[in-house]
Amino acid sequence: MIELNHVCKRYEHFSLDVSMRVKPGCITGFVGKNGAGKSTTFKLILGLTAAEGGQACVLGRSPAELTPRERQQIGVAMAESGFSTYLSIRDIAAILKQMYAAFSEGEFLEQCRRFELPTDQRIGKFSTGMKAKLKVLTAASHQAKLLVLDEPTSGLDVMARNELLDMLRDYMEQDAERSILISSHISSDLERLCDDIYLIHQGRILLHEDTDVLLGSYGILKADAAQYARLDPRYLIRSRREGFGYTCLTDQQQYYRDNYPDVVLEKGNLDDVILMMVDEAAAGM
Repeated sequence: MIELNHVCKRYEHFSLDVSMRVKPGCITGFVGKNGAGKSTTFKLILGLTAAEGGQACVLGRSPAELTPRERQQIGVAMAESGFSTYLSIRDIAAILKQMYAAFSEGEFLEQCRRFELPTDQRIGKFSTGMKAKLKVLTAASHQAKLLVLDEPTSGLDVMARNELLDMLRDYMEQDAERSILISSHISSDLERLCDDIYLIHQGRILLHEDTDVLLGSYGILKADAAQYARLDPRYLIRSRREGFGYTCLTDQQQYYRDNYPDVVLEKGNLDDVILMMVDEAAAGM
C-alpha cells in the first residue's frame, strides 16, 4: 500500500528522512512527539508536498503520478481538517456522492445513525467526539483501500475513542486487503489496534516493531550501579542514569528475567519505549 525509501524533505530548522512500509491488510501505527515529522510524512504520502529525495510508492505509484481514480482509493482524515459548521451530514452525503463513484449515500447515512450521529443537525452543534467519528466515517465512505488518519482520537473521552476504534476494526473486517496508517499520542489505542508501529523522532525512524513483539518482549530494567555493571549489554537498547542507578530498555526481557533474577524487570509498553528511545539523556548501547 505504502512504501517509502529514504524519502527526504528539508526545512530551515528541520530535515526528514523516512523509510517505512504499510502492508496490505495491516494497521500501522505512527508515533512520535509533536514536531517529530508525522504530519510532514503524511503530506509526502498524500502528495500534498513534494519530496526532495528518495522514493515514495503509494498504491503502486509515486504520489504525484496517482490518477484521480486511484486517489479515490485513499481516505484521509487530517488533524487540522474539518467541516463547515453550517452543513449537516445529509449535506455532506450530497457532496460525497458527486465526488466518489463508489460512495453509497444510503450506507453512509446508516453508518452515521449506527454511531449515533444525527443526519439532519448542523455540524456546528456536534460534540468533539461526534465530529471525530464523522471524519473517519467520511474518510472510509467511498470504499477506500487505504486510510491515512492523523490523530483521529485526539481530545476524545474513553467511550468515544472506543467507538472510533470499533469503527476502524469494522472497516478492516469488510476487506482483507484494506490498510490503515494512523498516528496518535494515545499509545494504548495503538497497542489495541495496530499490527505494527513506527516511532519517528527528529525526522528519523528510530524504531519499527510488530506490536505483539513490542508488548511481549520489550521491558524496563531497574538496576543499581553494581547490578548494571554485571548486566549483559547485548540486548540493552537504551540506558539512562537515575538516582538509584540505571533504567534500561531491552527487547529481550525473558533473557534478563532468567539470568538476572535480582534485577527489577517491568513489562514494557509503548509509552515506556517512546520515552526511552527519544530521551536525549539515554545512551544507546
